[in-house]
Amino acid sequence: MHSNHLLLEEPIRMASILEPSKSSFFPAMTKIVGTLGPRSRSVDVISGCLKAGMSVARFDISWGDPEYHQETLENLRAAVKATKKLCAVMLDTVGAELQVVNNTEKTLQLQEDGKVILTPDHGQEASSEILPINFSGLSKAVKKGDTIFVGQYLFTGSETTSVWLEVDEVREEDVVCVIKNTATLTGSLFTLHASQVHIDLPTLSDKDKENLCMEFACFSSLLAIKMKATAFTSYFHFDALLLECGVDISRNFVISTWGVKNKIDFLSLSYTRHAEDVREAREFLSKLGDLSQTHIFAKIENVEGLTHFDEILQEADGIILSRGNLGIDLPSEKVFLFQKAAVYKCNMAGKPAVVTRVVDSMTGNLRPTRAEATDVANAVLDGSDGILLGAETLRGLYPTETISIVDTGKLLDISVFNTFSFRITGIGKAEKVFNQDLYFKKTVKYVGEPMTHLESIASSAVRAAIKVKASVIICFTSSGRAARLIAKYRPPMPVLSVVIPRLKTNQLKWSFSGAFEARQSLIVRGLFPMLADPRHPAESTNATNESVLKVALDHGKTSGLIKSHDRVVICQKVGDASVVKIIELED
Repeated sequence: MHSNHLLLEEPIRMASILEPSKSSFFPAMTKIVGTLGPRSRSVDVISGCLKAGMSVARFDISWGDPEYHQETLENLRAAVKATKKLCAVMLDTVGAELQVVNNTEKTLQLQEDGKVILTPDHGQEASSEILPINFSGLSKAVKKGDTIFVGQYLFTGSETTSVWLEVDEVREEDVVCVIKNTATLTGSLFTLHASQVHIDLPTLSDKDKENLCMEFACFSSLLAIKMKATAFTSYFHFDALLLECGVDISRNFVISTWGVKNKIDFLSLSYTRHAEDVREAREFLSKLGDLSQTHIFAKIENVEGLTHFDEILQEADGIILSRGNLGIDLPSEKVFLFQKAAVYKCNMAGKPAVVTRVVDSMTGNLRPTRAEATDVANAVLDGSDGILLGAETLRGLYPTETISIVDTGKLLDISVFNTFSFRITGIGKAEKVFNQDLYFKKTVKYVGEPMTHLESIASSAVRAAIKVKASVIICFTSSGRAARLIAKYRPPMPVLSVVIPRLKTNQLKWSFSGAFEARQSLIVRGLFPMLADPRHPAESTNATNESVLKVALDHGKTSGLIKSHDRVVICQKVGDASVVKIIELED
């Protein structure tokens, strides 16, 4: 029977719940973004993360220096080579983030009903009574009764590692707060979030773009002296030192150096509040050579971003729902409503939606709570393209196990969305548990008529694959757009995106495109890319198309995705015509 919601169809065969999960070359349709850091930066650990299901590696530049992240990236490349698992790179900006600086790294004990002063005076040493912050305008932004949260990296939700403050009074540039819970803060940098308060900081400032390189050079000698004098060794100290020396360390400097050097695939634009933030970031990237191809994911973290969500979605290439900070700005019971509405809009627009903060408890525990496991399942059923793990993999005790367990939790994704394919589940008459038919109809209705040429081809390919119970859809593409449109209709079988390289030139040298496009498929639900031989052009003859198709089919067979007598739907361009065809494999 059909449900009125895009959730589960009934009846669900209870015996199927106890059936052992079957392994697959492709870990899940929904993707996992893992944040690399102190606990997850060695080649061995990263290799384990890739094997467990991580398809995008996130680098958070709100802490650490470029050299530290470069070493981690080199380890990632070594792990990719060793495991033969493709992985994209996401760079996460600082954005309009407020931070508390604890240069001495002394443990801070804050007691309930006590008072603490937030001050922009960097000369002050952090203590249980005073917390120096990196923003001088906080006193002008808050008022008595406002709520402020402080915690390390991201709030874990534990009342012992993050502190809830209430503004009591404002004294010039200082903000006096009442401590609402007893907490212990450890480390050198803490995130500060003021609930529903506008922070007058740009997402990408002009100073960052124009003056930082000059400032960095001027202060380099001072930094060297400071580092030698204070024997700083921790990766967290770099930002704190710059603040102490009067330098506002910028994510843009890292983007224009580290990002350009490493040709990042995705830019996570933290604290996106308006569509103009995305436009400004795109203009900035367009001046940085290869980064003009980088996809921008708008990170929605507060009420401002929520209010302007529709305009932001139009400009961005994808959306990250930062539920930790949203849970501070919004009543907790309303976060799930925004999640469902935002993910649905992303689905209809054909843009990836990534959800954060699903297994916080696994930062220190080997197993998630039942509520967290259910949360992962609901995020998948809502239509999320990816799950982003932050503190769980960056500083958590079990980064590889966390990815593996989340990926196993998403076997709901494998079985729910692949019951139609019958090939992956291995069950000839598997019960349908996700209302894919209703989802498909709603998507087609939302797109409306007349459809664009590509939209029509994509929806037709998915419809044909469902009708013939195909094991896979193979899409030939040069830009990746056709494959992403197919994925928009959420086919229940994997989509093998065969990226055909194109020869291009910048008037100084010739190169092939395709690598960016292939890696950028790694964050789209159900898409699995492979890069074709560059000797085969995107618009080719039947003979060369058949040659590339044979390679794709062989790859599918080797990976266990395709077997004899399976049906495969092919979406390709032959001359000026776009073709959808169905083939049945022989022995």
